[in-house]
Amino acid sequence: MQRLMASRPRRRGSGPILACTLLTAVLALCLGGCESPSAPPESSSGVAKTEAVIKPQASGLTVEQENIRRRLQMENVPGSIKHLYVISAMSGDVILYSTVKGKVTSSGKRLSPYEVKTGSSGREGFPIQFGERRYYTTEVLQDDGSYGSSIPYLYWWDTRDVYHQHYVTGGQIVHLSDQPISVPKVILNLETVELQPVED
Repeated sequence: MQRLMASRPRRRGSGPILACTLLTAVLALCLGGCESPSAPPESSSGVAKTEAVIKPQASGLTVEQENIRRRLQMENVPGSIKHLYVISAMSGDVILYSTVKGKVTSSGKRLSPYEVKTGSSGREGFPIQFGERRYYTTEVLQDDGSYGSSIPYLYWWDTRDVYHQHYVTGGQIVHLSDQPISVPKVILNLETVELQPVED
């Protein structure tokens, strides 16, 4: 007896559909992972970002690095004397003059960080010891060995190599120099004020 074998019906068009699906997936991956390079930053006036090559000095430092290092060294010379002038921003008169022994210091400077963390969840940052307990802080110990921040100011050396440090704060201008500056008049000269003896 002859057995009739039923042949499976062929799916028409399955080959081209599968090929199209694979091609679409490949193109999507390629477009997603192969992004075109973005355009360089540009201002609203059409000026593009540029870069400058800074040539260091013979010391290997840039002028900015040299200024910072020189200021730190000069401000930490024991026994150095500087001259402080408080100038009125309205009249230009020198309201106050005083010599400075060592350096001026902002009240925002501290020997310890403002914030510390403890426990397993706070072990991120720099370790710091208070008594027998260890804490961690994210504040960086600065170049002068302190924490905190100073009042913003400008500083420079003139062509005579005289150091100047200039603060602008509201109605008063504070100027600090390592050499005396010639001024027309001083309203309050702390160097000529007679100190009264303290009575017990």
